[in-house]
Amino acid sequence: MGSGRTIGGTLRRVIDIMTVTRKDQIRALLKSIETGDPGPVAVVNEAKYIQHNPQTREGSEGLAALFQRLSKTSPRVNIVRAFEDGDFVFAHTEYDFASRKIGFEVFRFEDGQAVEHWDNIQERHGPNQSGRIMVDGPTEAVDLELTESNRALVQSFVEIVLVDGHLDRIADFVDEDTYAEHNPRLGDGVSALRSALEVEDKSGRRIDYCRVHCILAEGSFVLCVSEGNHSGVHTAFYDLFRLAKSKVVEHWDTTEKIAPRSEWKNDNGKF
Repeated sequence: MGSGRTIGGTLRRVIDIMTVTRKDQIRALLKSIETGDPGPVAVVNEAKYIQHNPQTREGSEGLAALFQRLSKTSPRVNIVRAFEDGDFVFAHTEYDFASRKIGFEVFRFEDGQAVEHWDNIQERHGPNQSGRIMVDGPTEAVDLELTESNRALVQSFVEIVLVDGHLDRIADFVDEDTYAEHNPRLGDGVSALRSALEVEDKSGRRIDYCRVHCILAEGSFVLCVSEGNHSGVHTAFYDLFRLAKSKVVEHWDTTEKIAPRSEWKNDNGKF
């Protein structure tokens, strides 16, 4: 009987490991910043880990030690949404360290472990003029069978409207009746979006998308990672879109200044 219980227990543990999704693993990893629990760090292959946050050094401190040290500062970490796209997991998060921040975290997996990381974090502001905050709204992906068509639609929207500046095409991609906006400086509706994109200053367009680096998707949610300028400052744009019936119906984002190369603490680049 003892032997049977051992075999049964081992089998249950194997099944538990197999049913834990990559999203669950990343949720646990990010939450360990708050708890200091070293266990979730095992999802990261630190021997291969490539860090794309220019302000973070590589190899100076193990993640388990780093998270344990950070946990002593009483941080708060909330993973609002998490999605999976092939080898990638992307999460929408809110942090409370010395100040409240909103971020997107992207991890690439290889052989069952996370081996690469990107992020984009900004100060939390809002609510906006429509009463929305930077993280509220739906959190679960639906319409999984539409992942690729939704990805393609967002790519076309970003390239045609945001990069090339064809603002007259916004309604081709965005639902004019239901569009909900979570950017703290804007409000709901296509007209507010168009007005924000039309604004110019001495540097040209105040919000200037120059290049799309990556588009990740799961069902109704699509994350676009882009590079450009905001009021003349070199900036990373992370835009999360929710789609319904082949139109963008909701948007969240973060913008982060890209530090000059002379200030980088690793050589991997922001993107």
